[in-house]
Amino acid sequence: MLEKFESFVSDNNLFSKDDRILIALSGGVDSIVLSHLMCRANYKISLAHCNFHLRDEESNRDEAFVRRWAKENNIPLFVKEFDTYQYMKENKLSLEMAARDLRYNWFNSLLESEGFTCLCTAHHLDDSIETFFINLLRGTGIAGLHGIKVKNDKIVRPLLFATREEILSYAKQNNISYVDDSTNSETKFTRNKIRHNLFPVLREINPNFEFALKKDIEYLNDTEFIFRREIEKTKKEIIETEQEVIKINISKLKQLNPLKIYLYEILSEYGFNETNINDILSCLDEISGKQFFSKTHRLVKDRQYIFIDVIKNNTTNDFFLIDNCQSSLIHPLKMQIELLRDLKFINISKDKNIAMLDADLLKFPLILRKWRQGDSFVPFGMKKEKKLSDYFTSNKYSLLDKENQWILCSEEKIVWLVSERIDDRFRISNKTKNILKIEVEK
Repeated sequence: MLEKFESFVSDNNLFSKDDRILIALSGGVDSIVLSHLMCRANYKISLAHCNFHLRDEESNRDEAFVRRWAKENNIPLFVKEFDTYQYMKENKLSLEMAARDLRYNWFNSLLESEGFTCLCTAHHLDDSIETFFINLLRGTGIAGLHGIKVKNDKIVRPLLFATREEILSYAKQNNISYVDDSTNSETKFTRNKIRHNLFPVLREINPNFEFALKKDIEYLNDTEFIFRREIEKTKKEIIETEQEVIKINISKLKQLNPLKIYLYEILSEYGFNETNINDILSCLDEISGKQFFSKTHRLVKDRQYIFIDVIKNNTTNDFFLIDNCQSSLIHPLKMQIELLRDLKFINISKDKNIAMLDADLLKFPLILRKWRQGDSFVPFGMKKEKKLSDYFTSNKYSLLDKENQWILCSEEKIVWLVSERIDDRFRISNKTKNILKIEVEK
C-alpha cells in the first residue's frame, strides 16, 4: 500500500518531501493510517486534532489517544477544544455544519500562522462514493457527482485511491492501534445509511463496485470540466457587469439550448434554486418589472435584460447635504464642486456627468437623495413640469435604473437628475453671474 500511496501522491502532484504538511487527525483508523504512511514515506508532518465535545467521555478518550500516539511517534501536535453546541446556536447552523466551520477555520489559521504547505485529510474512496450518492439524492446536478476532489486549494486527500477495506487491512498487517467513533455505526445519519445499508447490496451485485464507480466518477469529473468550460464561454457572451449589477441579454439567453440547464448554471451562482429558475424561465416573455429573490441576490426581468444585484441592508442615510462652501463629496457619489465667478472664458460642458447651474438661484444646503414617487422637474429645454415616473418610462429606465437614480435638490425643487439632465429652471442664462459646477467622478 505504501507504493500505491507514493504513486498517488506523485501522480497528482500533491506535495513534496520539502513541504511542511499538516494532517487532520481524529484518532480513527483512516487518519492514523494516513499519518503512518506519511511517516514511512519520510514526509515532514504535524498533526491537528479537534475535540468538539460531542460524545462525552469518548471525545476526551480520542484526544488522550491522539496525544499519546503523537508523543510515541515524536510528531508535533496541535489540539483545539470547541464549544460546538454554543457555536451552532449562535450561528443557527446544523451540528454538522457548525463542526465543519470550526474545524476548517482553525485548520486555515494553522496553515497561515505556522506556514504549512497544505492540509491532508484522510478521505478515502468509500467516502468519495458516499458523497457521490448523497449528492445524487440531493439533486445537485453534475457539480455534485465528481465525489470528493483529490485537491481543493490547500486541502489534499492522499488516500482517495484506497477503499476502507484496504485501510483496515493495512492497519491490521502493521499492528496499528486506533479508536472507533461509536456514531459511525448509527444509521440515523444519511452517510451511514449509505455505508451500512446500500453498500452491502451493491457489493452483492458487483464485489468491486467501488472501482467501477471510481471510473465513472473520474469520467464525470472530466465531463464536468468540459461542461464548465462551455458554461464560462457562454457567460462571457451574454453577461455584462455595470457598477456591480449583472446584466444578462434576454434575446441571447433564449437562443441557448437546453435553456433551463444554462439558466440554472448561470443563476445558481447567485443563490437561485430550481423553483426560482422555473419561475424565471416562465416569465422571460412577460412584461418587464417582475422580481425574484434568493437569500443574497435580487433578479429583475426588464425589457431586454435580466438584472441581478446584491441585496443590501438599507442602513444608509435617506439624504446627503452639500453646503455652499463644500468643494467635494465622497459618499454616496464622488463629486467635485466648484464655484465659477469669472465667466468670460467658461465653456458649457455637454457631459452628462457635469452639471453647470446658475449658482444664485440655488438655496443651500443642497440635498442629494434618491428619487421618490410623485417627484417632478422641468427637463432642460422644456417649459412644463414632467413627473419623473413619466420621464423614466419615456427614457426606458429599468427598475434598477430608477432605484439607483440620484436627485440633487434645492429646497423642494429638483436641480439635477444626476448624470442625466438638469432642471431648466436652474440653467445658465444671459443673466447668470455665478456658476456652480458639479462633476460626478465615474
